[in-house]
Formats: sequence, structure tokens, C-alpha cells
Amino acid sequence: MKKIKFISTLLIGLSLFSCDNSLDLEPEDSLTPSVVFSNEALSNSALNGMYSSCQSSDALSGTLDAITEWQTDNVNFVGSFPTFQEIRDYSTLSDNTSITPLWTTHYRVINQANMIIKFVPLSPDVNFSNAAKDDMVGQAKFIRALMHFRLSNVFGVQFAQNPSGDGLSVPLVLAPFEGTITYPNRSTLLQVYNQIEDDLLDATILITNTTKSKATVAAAKGLLARLYLYQGRWSEAANMANDVINTSGISLAANYAFYNANSTEHVFQLLNIAGDAAGAQSYSNLFNGTNFGARGDCPFSQDLRNLFALEPGDIRISATLTRNGTSAAGVTDLFTRKYPNGTTNVDDPNVIRVSEMFLIRAEANLRNGSTIGATPVADVNRTRNRAGLTSLVSVTLDDILVERRKEFCFEGLRRMDLLRFNLPLRSASLPNSAVSTPTSPKVIFPIPQREIDINPNLIQNSGY
Repeated sequence: MKKIKFISTLLIGLSLFSCDNSLDLEPEDSLTPSVVFSNEALSNSALNGMYSSCQSSDALSGTLDAITEWQTDNVNFVGSFPTFQEIRDYSTLSDNTSITPLWTTHYRVINQANMIIKFVPLSPDVNFSNAAKDDMVGQAKFIRALMHFRLSNVFGVQFAQNPSGDGLSVPLVLAPFEGTITYPNRSTLLQVYNQIEDDLLDATILITNTTKSKATVAAAKGLLARLYLYQGRWSEAANMANDVINTSGISLAANYAFYNANSTEHVFQLLNIAGDAAGAQSYSNLFNGTNFGARGDCPFSQDLRNLFALEPGDIRISATLTRNGTSAAGVTDLFTRKYPNGTTNVDDPNVIRVSEMFLIRAEANLRNGSTIGATPVADVNRTRNRAGLTSLVSVTLDDILVERRKEFCFEGLRRMDLLRFNLPLRSASLPNSAVSTPTSPKVIFPIPQREIDINPNLIQNSGY
């Protein structure tokens, strides 16, 4: 991991529950919390360990975002994993072994964050300042919010389909595992969103870190902007996005060289080196052809190609950001170059970019009839012009949805955009369109069956 070396700590891996009626504990060594958090240096190692866990392909380095891309209309998944094919075909089973590690890994990171939130303030190190402690707690709250947010996006009904937010989402886990087994209930989406908001607001107050490979105040505000957009809280979304846009050191990059590089474009970006995102399901391995040492699973869908063809000259489908490769099906196909390192898995996940803030501000202002920071058309034209397209004279919500699709394809935002707009995940011309409607059961992931078997308080999603 660039600049963040994982140092082994007690931070326990949470399963939530394993199939043998006990928590799946994976202590990296025999240290106790009183030792791990006894001083600032060891506490910082625990913080770095949390970020290292985030680099897993089942956390922030690929699998979940890739799955949501081929569940929609951006990717033609041609790989051989049967569990991935189930998701592609909307025939997912509750014991799907590609979905289960998404659940367990996100909750493992949440548990690490909870350890930091609880024990860092208790450190007896007299040289460990309150400001430094607050910074670590604030970063952990950001990560806990991000993990809960990502889980809630795929394991429950969204606000556009249930505006009250009282549909079941995921369990809120807000305390570290310390030996006593508890069986959490699934919280409602509104409860999960309220907790995410609380954590992120706390983070904006506590964080002093300014390195963008870790949580910053701008990152917390950026995630809040996304949260408010998903809730339809337009003025709050526009204001948070505007705050990020006006943050020193953050600005729209002049070109697309920012992928896998330090850039003003990034609000929060994990920095990987070889081995950090190891596994066959990382961005690098899924989104590259077999001739580049990868799996060749995720070429462009024809539907996405057709969209780009409507406006020729878009740099986002030029040789700058795409290349031909051999797919898992053994044919030449078109692949993105956002994650070009299929063999080494060193690509950096673009968790939050400032271009998203411009398009959040545009959509929120358009829906709200406001011009916080800029007009909607001015914000949309920023990303269009960078892509080599001419300026629009006015914009509609459909224009913004199209622009978001082009700008963020292969970055994991498309599924939630379609659900927010109450649209099927697949167009009528694509396979399985009829079962991809927002209220179709298989649009939502199943709660992993082993968690259902162990935890009597978990209720399975409809259709599984």
C-alpha cells in the first residue's frame, strides 16, 4: 500500500457470524486492546490496518462495484464464475459465494473502525494529544459510514422505491466485538442513513488529516453530498458538494491522466501497490483482457457503446481510456483503461472524485430550482468539455443521468443512479430486462444464507 504499510494488530475480523455458531475471529496476533491502543504509534498502526483491510477486492478494490456494473447496462459480463453469472442473469441464490465475502469483509472493516472509535480515546499515552485522537476517531467514523453506506446500497430497498425509508436494510454494528456474541437485527434504511449522517457530520468536526489517501473533511462532505442526493435532500446535497468543490487542493483535472495518479481530481482515493488488492476479483483483474494478464470478464456492453456513439469524439471512449483486448469468451472486445494493470492489481480505486461533486451539485440544483455555486448547465458542461464535447445550452435530468453514466462507467455508481431514477437496471434491448425493474426481487442482493442460519434476528430479502 503506497505510504500506508499494514502493521498487524489485534483488530478482529468480524464475519458477522460463521456457520459453526461462533464468531469468525481472525486475530492477527495475541495483543489485547489495552496494548494495541496503549500509545499513539500503535494506535496509528491500527488505523493503517483498517485502511489496509479496505484495499481488499471485496471491500473497496473492485468486486462490489464491478458486480453492480454488470448487474446494470454498462458491462457485458462474459466470465466463467457461476456465482457471478447468477448475478448477471438475475438468478442469484442466497448461498452465492461471491456475495457472502462482500458482507463479511465490509463488516470486518466496520469492526476495525469500531475498535478505533472505542479504544483510541482511552489510550493512556500522555503524549497522544486529544487532537490526534480525534483525528483517528473521525477517520474511523468516515470508514464506518462508508462501509454501512455501500452495504445499504445493495442489500435493501432504496428510497425511490420506498420513500418512507422503513424497508429493511443492513444491521448497524456500532460497537467492536469483545467476546460476547450479540445477534443484531436489520435496521431500516432510514436508520442506517441517519447513522451514516451522524458519523460523517462527526468526521467533519474531528478530522484534521489532509492526505487524500485517507479520510479528510472533504471526503466526509463528499460522502454526505452523495447520501443527501440519494435521499432527495437537494439543498443539502448541493451545499455539501459546493463545499467540496471549493476545498483547497481539489479541482477538476484538465485531462484523464488522474487515473492511478495523485491529482486534484480526487477527494478520496485508496493508493495500492502490488498485493494490496490481491485476488481474481479486483478492478484490475475483472476489467482487463486476458492478453493483459487479467480475466477478461468485463468488456463494454453494446448498450454503453451505442450511448457513446450518439456523440462522436467523446474522449471517454477514445484510445486514451479504452483499448481492445481478448475477453474471457476468447474474442476481441473493448475494455476500459481506468484500471490497466491486470497482472499486478495496483490500480487505485476512485472512491470519491470532484467530478461527482459537480454533477451532484448540478442535479440537486436542477431538482431544487436553485443555483448554489453555479447553474446546472455550467456544472454539466465542465465534464462534457473535458471529454471534448460541445457545451449544452440547457440541461434536463436525463442529460445529467447520461453524463453521470459516461463519466463514472466502471466506477460503481450506475446501479444506484438507475434505482434513484426508478428505472430498470437493464434496457429493453438487453437480456433479463424484465427482471431488472427496481421492485424486482433479484435486484437486491440476498442476505448471505450462513448469516441467516446463525442469526435468528436476520430476515431474508423477498425472493430468496
